[in-house]
Amino acid sequence: MTRGATATAAALAILLLAGAVPAAAQTTYKIPFAFQAGGAKLPAGEYAVIKTAEGPLTLRQAATGKEIKLPFTERLKPPATEPQLVFDEVGDFAPSYTEYMTVYILSEVWFPGEEGFRTHLTKGAHKTRVVKAAGTT
Repeated sequence: MTRGATATAAALAILLLAGAVPAAAQTTYKIPFAFQAGGAKLPAGEYAVIKTAEGPLTLRQAATGKEIKLPFTERLKPPATEPQLVFDEVGDFAPSYTEYMTVYILSEVWFPGEEGFRTHLTKGAHKTRVVKAAGTT
């Protein structure tokens, strides 16, 4: 390769890499309870939340690689200082009406330094439970 072609190829590679970094953000969480998100019932385990510039949030189960789209209804302010998931904790008598069960529904996703994403709104009485990203205290 000529010197000019090598410089052009190197500059193109740098631009491609620089453009790919902000296109996606991923944060990993260890969720200690079964929960609901994006219309799916999911077991406890390790999950990654992925945000791309082009589309909705995606929740990926680490053990299976299964991906669930997380549509969001609004952006939340102010920006978060650390990555976290917020779950609405609600009571449910389903399926038999004889046993009271606690159900966790993913309601907010926060990436550090950004506004949050509301993925579900619980209108009735509920508590919230926060799960911080793996490796944060």
